[in-house]
Amino acid sequence: MAAKWLVVGAGLTGCTIAERIASTLDQKVIVIDRRNHIGGNTYDYYDEAGILVHRYGPHIFHTQSQRVWDYLSRFTKWKNYTHRVLAHVQNQYVPLPFNLTSIEKLFSPAKADALIRELLRLYPLEANVPILRLRETTSKEIKSLADYIYQHVFYGYTVKQWGMPPEALDPSVTARVPVRISRDDRYFQDRFQAMPDPGYTAMCERMLSHPNIEVLLEVDFKRSRFDIKYSRMVYTGPIDEYFECIYGALPYRSLDFECRTFTADRVQIAPTLNYPDGREYTRTVEMKQLTGQKHHRSTIIVEYPKPYVRGENEPYYPIPQSENEVRANAYRKLAGKLAPEVIFAGRLADYRYYNMDQAVARALSVFDTQIARS
Repeated sequence: MAAKWLVVGAGLTGCTIAERIASTLDQKVIVIDRRNHIGGNTYDYYDEAGILVHRYGPHIFHTQSQRVWDYLSRFTKWKNYTHRVLAHVQNQYVPLPFNLTSIEKLFSPAKADALIRELLRLYPLEANVPILRLRETTSKEIKSLADYIYQHVFYGYTVKQWGMPPEALDPSVTARVPVRISRDDRYFQDRFQAMPDPGYTAMCERMLSHPNIEVLLEVDFKRSRFDIKYSRMVYTGPIDEYFECIYGALPYRSLDFECRTFTADRVQIAPTLNYPDGREYTRTVEMKQLTGQKHHRSTIIVEYPKPYVRGENEPYYPIPQSENEVRANAYRKLAGKLAPEVIFAGRLADYRYYNMDQAVARALSVFDTQIARS
């Protein structure tokens, strides 16, 4: 086996870079992945009931980037979709991000009206306010509201998801789901929001269908790297593992999923239900509400956060803490010394939390700056 390029990992980052090299530079690429499928964590398939399921948890595509949208649109059609999430708070389901409607559902009319008036005095309409910033307000009423939201919405969910309270994480984590000073109940406010038709796996198959690309699955990089002849490599796996964890292992959070199938057209009152309470799982997702599939049965995915244990489960989320960033920077310096022969890119290789559009944008940027110009 021989090619100009070896791409390690067939997720969105690897698929994008491989496609660009093959189609733009007309160079041969071998893509390997240790899993038995392409698509990385976006992989989807039809379960025994015939429902299209996201194997590694729900993935909703959204972006502000015209370039990313146009690029992926070459490989898929889209189904219009607007994601909505409800959080279970004190025996009620309220919109998330927490907004003015959430306040009206949880408090008496008089109390809700007073809180909303005070919020609008302090913040402009349509503002998105991080919960930790809201808790710093000098308004007694809003401070009380912020403490309520923190305790009933953010704290329990964060502890389950990350294994630590919000204050122990980088503020960017809680800023991802702000308190919204509006009645906008969309979970995402990006300009483009949709689901690929017929799915992410089909989209990735088209990305890798170029005759210059060869895909090898169930191939372990460490065991097979010397069996493949190549000149340059793009590595999208865990950066610490590439360097044999010489500075210590980088920590991640992992996930476990349980699928429950029902004979019903629709099971949940919203596509995603979040549970910040004492249950072991964080959320449940009804796949048909995401994909728009028509079927007499329905599959729910129940999501359980877990500690990451190397060799036992998958690394999903880099843990954003200052001490982890210091260690990651040490690995990034080592990675920089290997350029341009070895290029590191992607969520695991960069040790960054990327949304799907950010992963694609990163891949396109790497191609432009480190591959096409080299």
